[in-house]
Amino acid sequence: MGAQLRVYKRRIRAITATKKITKAMEMISASRIVKAQRKVAASMPYATELTRAVTAVATGSNTKHALTTEVEAPVRAAVLLITSDRGLAGGYSSNAIKQADRLTERLRSEGKEVDTYIVGRKGVAYFGFRERKIAGSWTGFTDRPEYADAKRVAAPLIEAIQLETAEGGVDELHIVFTEFVSMMTQNAVDSRMLPLSLDQAAEETGAKGEILPLFEFEPSAEDVLDALLPRYVESRIYNALLQAAASEHAARRRAMKSATDNAGELIKSLSRLANAARQAEITQEISEIVGGASAMADATAGSDK
Repeated sequence: MGAQLRVYKRRIRAITATKKITKAMEMISASRIVKAQRKVAASMPYATELTRAVTAVATGSNTKHALTTEVEAPVRAAVLLITSDRGLAGGYSSNAIKQADRLTERLRSEGKEVDTYIVGRKGVAYFGFRERKIAGSWTGFTDRPEYADAKRVAAPLIEAIQLETAEGGVDELHIVFTEFVSMMTQNAVDSRMLPLSLDQAAEETGAKGEILPLFEFEPSAEDVLDALLPRYVESRIYNALLQAAASEHAARRRAMKSATDNAGELIKSLSRLANAARQAEITQEISEIVGGASAMADATAGSDK
């Protein structure tokens, strides 16, 4: 019985130590969510106005450009998948990966080849374990992305969209990330970045039905679109990275809170079992003492006779 009590006490100490760790991680994630939300809010005006500018240029000119022109028969698409570098965030990364797999299946059913680019160690590990080809990968910044990180990610994608498919280029550029809705809700979504849909852009910027002003482009509309292309892709990727970071922190906070609560319940259950074992041990010791005293009393009575 004493051995069983020691086992319970050892498990309680181990779970208590784990509970302290999960509680600390929960508090850290909660503090980082606020900062990530502020960054998301700060990035929105720039992304919105940039999309407005691209829409105005595309509407006010007949220039064919990779930024706005649909390819008649697209044969290759690039998919950028954003996951996390670290685990302990519930189903955050797995949900994004599943969304990317669904998108890839849909694109392939349309007869398109798919080049996959990945942000985050979890996504890289998933594809590596299954020996699936990766066109490019970046790690080490998913929880605190900077604009410089978005530029590094955007560079090969911009190059691919500008090349002909025969030279290794792509006709479409899609992005899969986790959209931050609230502290309790984060949704894995996919969106086509290029070519830009003017109707979608107008809806995103709130300019649907709005009459755009007339512009004169100097030196030309094509040159303006060439200058806007990298800025547009970088801003979209940066905003997606920020939303993904906020979603990751929210998912980790929720997962760590659940782990902390479960650890507390397990400690209560083990404490009850330990108390029962201790009471049984005490009862057994009392029984042994009473039995010994009774045996000694009987022996003494027998010797008196």
